[in-house]
Amino acid sequence: QVQLVESGGGLVQAGDSLRLSCAASGRTISTYAMGWFRRVAGKEREFVATISWAGGYTYYEDSVKGRFTISRDNAKNTVYLQMNSLKPEDTAVYYCAASSAGVSGSKEAGYNFWGQGTRVTVSS
Repeated sequence: QVQLVESGGGLVQAGDSLRLSCAASGRTISTYAMGWFRRVAGKEREFVATISWAGGYTYYEDSVKGRFTISRDNAKNTVYLQMNSLKPEDTAVYYCAASSAGVSGSKEAGYNFWGQGTRVTVSS
């Protein structure tokens, strides 16, 4: 089992930056693809970004390309989501997810383990 704990959320203004962290425990995630998803109030959870097990492949949802960067530090068993130029529409609960496949995509079904989420609120 992999336990995931997100942190770094908060209340910021439009244009600000935040870095979310996802700390894994239970086992090493060095062979897992990792992803970030988000849920806007009243909507279904949606894909944000994913990174392959070694970090060589990343993929982003179109609305965050050029603003968000996913990265990982396997030595620390941690994945990050650097969010720049935040917009009010980025307001959501952000979830970290782990996939036992070394590379995963944008579908929730491809991920085995999920964190509880961290809330990000961007004011205009």
